Amino acid sequence: MSGMTASNQKKLMFFGGRAYPELAAEVADCMGIEPGPARLYDFANGEIMVRYLESVRGCDAFVLQSHTSPINQWIMEQLIMVDALKRASAKRITVVTPFFGYARQDKKNRGREPISARLVADLFATAGADRLMAVDLHTSQIQGFFDGPVDHLFALPILAGYLEGKLNVSNVTVVAPDAGRVRVCERWTDRLGCPLAIIHKRRDPDVANQVKVFEVVGQVAGRTCILVDDMIDTGGTIAKAADALFDQGAERVIVAATHGVLSGPAIDILKNSRISEVVITNTLPVQQEKRFDKLTVLSIAPLLARAINEVFSDGSVTSLFDGQS
Repeated sequence: MSGMTASNQKKLMFFGGRAYPELAAEVADCMGIEPGPARLYDFANGEIMVRYLESVRGCDAFVLQSHTSPINQWIMEQLIMVDALKRASAKRITVVTPFFGYARQDKKNRGREPISARLVADLFATAGADRLMAVDLHTSQIQGFFDGPVDHLFALPILAGYLEGKLNVSNVTVVAPDAGRVRVCERWTDRLGCPLAIIHKRRDPDVANQVKVFEVVGQVAGRTCILVDDMIDTGGTIAKAADALFDQGAERVIVAATHGVLSGPAIDILKNSRISEVVITNTLPVQQEKRFDKLTVLSIAPLLARAINEVFSDGSVTSLFDGQS
């Protein structure tokens, strides 16, 4: 007989970075496991050191890191974690990014600009990642930036399920805050069985987070409007979009977004807006000082845990979304 047959079975190992250890612990708890032991620390000059405290040889490794502030530090830490796994002979490495950093920079709007989302994907591939998992990418085309399988997860079942339980859907209109969100909002209308409206907005190309004009297309008068977006950053755009809906006769406006970046003045803007409720998931940490009465934070951990289990068992991630992934 030539060769040997190994009796080893597949082994899943799950690791979390330092950006958001609470989410990593919650995901691990949903899977019924403990995060893998690792030592992560900074040298005096800011360099990051990673060492895994037990063998990872031949394992199916999943490395979770939320790209929260300071975003560049946590992306670099995740890259180093992947490199350490590759050099320790992990069999397959899946990068789990609930919020994918630099996703808004997915194309060149004008000359002499970068496509930073592609750069981040290339960095993970170079570090040794075999697979990428993310929740509600800013645009679906980012999946093509990574030369390998990408599991694009949707928070729609979590957000829509919550709102279905508290709203009369016969009086609901789903609103896309811009043309780029129309496809996502169509999935919402398919689930809720309600009409779609679109806000056409024109941005000022010279000022970040600044929108100049809003125009509403669709039936919103006398209805509850659900503004659906992938992220809330400073909150100014979404608040102005809500004002545009109220100007067209909307009865109530609820915002549903996957990623609560909540930078700068976002909390004050949203608190003082006419928006009834802001519903987000915990793909990014929301510190206690950023929480307010109108804010509802839903857990993304069960979805991430199910997706990781499907990938590990060679199952279907698409089955988590009724075949619409």
